[in-house]
Amino acid sequence: MKKRILVAPLNWGIGHACRCIPIINTLLKLKFNVVIASDGEALLLLQKEFPNLESTELPSYNVTYSESRKKFKTHLLKQLPKIQKVIKAEYKATQQIIIDFKIDGIISDNRLGVYSSTIYSVFVTHQLKVLSGSTTWLSSFFHNRFIKKFNECWIPDFENSPNLSGILSHFSSIKVKTPTRFIGGLSRFQPSKIKHKYAIMVLLSGPEPQRTLLEEKLLVELNKCSRPVLFVQGKIEINQKTERLKNITTINFLTSKGLEIALNESDLIICRSGYTSIMDLAKLQKKAFFIPTPGQSEQEYLAKHIETQNIAPFCNQDIFTLEQLAKVENYSGFKNLPFKEDLAEELFSCFI
Repeated sequence: MKKRILVAPLNWGIGHACRCIPIINTLLKLKFNVVIASDGEALLLLQKEFPNLESTELPSYNVTYSESRKKFKTHLLKQLPKIQKVIKAEYKATQQIIIDFKIDGIISDNRLGVYSSTIYSVFVTHQLKVLSGSTTWLSSFFHNRFIKKFNECWIPDFENSPNLSGILSHFSSIKVKTPTRFIGGLSRFQPSKIKHKYAIMVLLSGPEPQRTLLEEKLLVELNKCSRPVLFVQGKIEINQKTERLKNITTINFLTSKGLEIALNESDLIICRSGYTSIMDLAKLQKKAFFIPTPGQSEQEYLAKHIETQNIAPFCNQDIFTLEQLAKVENYSGFKNLPFKEDLAEELFSCFI
């Protein structure tokens, strides 16, 4: 009988779900049966991508961000008791899913409660070091306490330099007891040389209210631009909605194929410096301008890490203007990272 693998990405923006798409595609290619588990937009996205796969809902973290950068950390800390309760509920739900769906193996992308002591469980993360300012040591310690409950940890990055995650997964003083392996960059996209249609493409994602705050700011600034702009709001909804106003085409979301085409036919991508977005743009070898989520240490670090390598510039959300985009000309864009066509088959031998 075909082994049944549960794939469960965190619903914290749609990045975790997006980078699970190549994992699911490889599992299907290798003739595994796949069951999807998540919540909210992440679950809806994967249901749209894989309408023929079984899926089930997990408890929702419902994490929100503060409108103020200064209050970001405090706002997140206040939600920790709720997050801990959800992790416990998530674990309980997972044990029932294993029974109901006859699960043989688990791949959890940052869902800390989706594991089992009786079947092989893999954790996917690019963060062995969890940046949180002066409390980085503490956030990393607790994160790795959860990772050690899994049989194996997959890191979606390149083991050697150049790499995309920097100190988040390389040269870290944090000791991880679970066996780890670098699996290369993960992206659902393929580069193609097609005629460019848009001068600028905006790709939004992430929890509220910061997603909306950035959308409002960018729309004001890009209304000053005379060149064609594609504005993808990152709102996963039942139906696709498109609006055109002057030079800006706004669409609520795109599924993988449409997004791949749109990215390939755009000159410049403006987006958050989320790790999945960085992997996608690296795979497509695009020019980019990053605007990290205010107060989110990981995104702020990644934006600086990419800028230091002279790949792409960034600026803080509150000071962004259309004129900031002129900086892009001084950067190389993403080039020639060793992405592979498919994930290695031997990676999944743990489930056989």
